Amino acid sequence: MGLFFGTDGLRGIVNEDLSFDIAYKCGNALSTLKDSPTVLIGADTRISGEYLTLAVASGVMAGGGNVVDLGLIPTAGVAYLTRALGADYGVVISASHNPKEYNGIKIFDSQGYKLGDKEEERVERCFIHEKVNDFPHIGRFKKEPNLVKKYEKFLLSSSENSLKGLTVVLDGANGAASRIAPSVFRKLGAKVVASNCSEDGLKINERCGALYPETLVGRVKRYKADLGFAFDGDADRLMVVDDKGNVIDGDMIIYMLAKYFKKRGKLSGDTVVGTSHTNMAIEVALKEHGVGFIRTDIGDKYVLAKLVEKNLSLGGEQSGHIILKDLHTTGDGILSAIAVANMLLAEKTTVSELLDVKLYPQVNLNIPVDDKLKIMNSQILTMEVARLQNTLSGKGRVMVRASGTEPKIRVMVESENKELNLACAEELRKIVKRINEEV
Repeated sequence: MGLFFGTDGLRGIVNEDLSFDIAYKCGNALSTLKDSPTVLIGADTRISGEYLTLAVASGVMAGGGNVVDLGLIPTAGVAYLTRALGADYGVVISASHNPKEYNGIKIFDSQGYKLGDKEEERVERCFIHEKVNDFPHIGRFKKEPNLVKKYEKFLLSSSENSLKGLTVVLDGANGAASRIAPSVFRKLGAKVVASNCSEDGLKINERCGALYPETLVGRVKRYKADLGFAFDGDADRLMVVDDKGNVIDGDMIIYMLAKYFKKRGKLSGDTVVGTSHTNMAIEVALKEHGVGFIRTDIGDKYVLAKLVEKNLSLGGEQSGHIILKDLHTTGDGILSAIAVANMLLAEKTTVSELLDVKLYPQVNLNIPVDDKLKIMNSQILTMEVARLQNTLSGKGRVMVRASGTEPKIRVMVESENKELNLACAEELRKIVKRINEEV
């Protein structure tokens, strides 16, 4: 990660951490790295989306690049259209699952892949020197909101079957999925109950969507739906609620799809990719079904890099980023939901019947801090983590990392002993807070 870019692009509170000037520099950097590039820009529903779109676009055009504004569109839609239309870059203005006051910038290359760490560092180096072309060698700007229909056709084509007979509840998080997800599922034949699909940027991710799937549970039960799908603000995450009201996270979605794809001979290398956060029980259960498992650092771009390196087809994160590499170049919540729906129809079963694995209890803490680097470089914390890992005697895991998008330290403790997990996590909370308060 660079100075500005984190695990999933550049992100922060608008006009505090993420200013018009920084967004302008991002756009201008793209015209520095490539002569007269064509740059697609899409956004979620946040009220700062237009503000930052204009900032990025101004930077691109100052350096001689041309901008196509896609308007409201999921992150995966920008990635798809960048590749399909032969654009040089795709830029997403979104803070994904973060609250409304946040926004962010994600950049895709011409093949629809997120920029890697080294490429993001190249972008940051261009911040130092602004490229401003003389008239008339400046760029042009045009709005093309109807291009989202091309992405919608791609989603429709990904479904192997009609979804007629399924009743689904869709929670759009008042974000980028709000319009397109209900449209796609209805066109595929499903009966759709749309929830939190207002496109109100002041309500994006507010007690709804993938971060709050429990709000979907009641609606699935009320409408006696077969299942519910919850997306986040930019629709690259997916959480599922099954027919019994159980919340199914990314780990369990990967587990179900891995078994299904292997059965049909569509799981490349009979191996899937997860992260250091993936539940240990998933790894054990997959091996029992003859499916290998590879871990990467947290971040869907690292999952994708490993999928490409090993020529594999399925991977993702517990948070709900699911990558179906044979179909797309990035995590796509709507595409993943279609895959789950197709699996249910093909197997003639329910999600609750497909889940034959019991996850290990995990305790996850998000601890606000002033200086993430100081905390992570603390010898005291390193020693405490080693001690607690030894306490778990190889039957569990302790993980402490700095958030890539927020001023927080994330703690995860996992083992079959829930009480021990809670005790270990609380000890780490105290250590982190103590180090944070040291002058």
